[in-house]
Amino acid sequence: MKNKIILITGATSGIGRATAIRFANVGARLILCGRRKEKLDVLVKDLGENHQSLIFDVRDKKAVFKAIESLPKEFKKIDVLINNAGNAHGMDSAQTANLDDWDAMIDSNVKGLMYVTKAVLPFMVEKQKGQIINLGSIAAKEVYPDGSVYCSSKAAVDSFTKGLRVDLNPLGIRVGAIHPGLVETEFSYIRFKGDQKRSKQVYEGMNALNAEDIADAILYMTQVPEKVNIADIVILPTSQANAYVNNRSV
Repeated sequence: MKNKIILITGATSGIGRATAIRFANVGARLILCGRRKEKLDVLVKDLGENHQSLIFDVRDKKAVFKAIESLPKEFKKIDVLINNAGNAHGMDSAQTANLDDWDAMIDSNVKGLMYVTKAVLPFMVEKQKGQIINLGSIAAKEVYPDGSVYCSSKAAVDSFTKGLRVDLNPLGIRVGAIHPGLVETEFSYIRFKGDQKRSKQVYEGMNALNAEDIADAILYMTQVPEKVNIADIVILPTSQANAYVNNRSV
């Protein structure tokens, strides 16, 4: 991966940050994207000067295209796009959910991912080479109570990934997705809007995955021979059987 150019969205925390560190450690050149300038600046400083940062919200279509177009010429030769940005907002039944929460999930998890992909694709199409890895979720595979729209957004990512793979197959561009189960990051803290008690209960008694576990899997997806495309990975902690069966005594 030395000197390969890797674009990572949502790089300021959690899986995105862990993935950035993994790729920097193997000599990749990074384009780190996020909304929080201060955190991006710190990350770029920690990882070294051979990287770029882009400040934008994936939900803002104009900002996405403007930011990616602003990249220096040498950084536009993107080898790998990792669509990591996205969030869960609220956990309520359809009849009680807040529409703003639904908009936030669809706008970031689905539309934002599509905007970034569309902005990066011309560079990969031009050289007929590249790899796209989308962050899905076990929620893409199984619907659980009070998660109808979040699950829908991740199912859309799964379908978009499959469609991209078909469209880009003639160009030799690899496309895949990774679908984690329980990963202990700030995910639940954001979902429950800062409610520490509820967010901690999600992982209580569980030996959950951490961000580094997912980063390791993503790195593996990029390091296999180019004739190999890891199209779909579901990765769970041993204590989790599926989206709603968990062994909390581990």
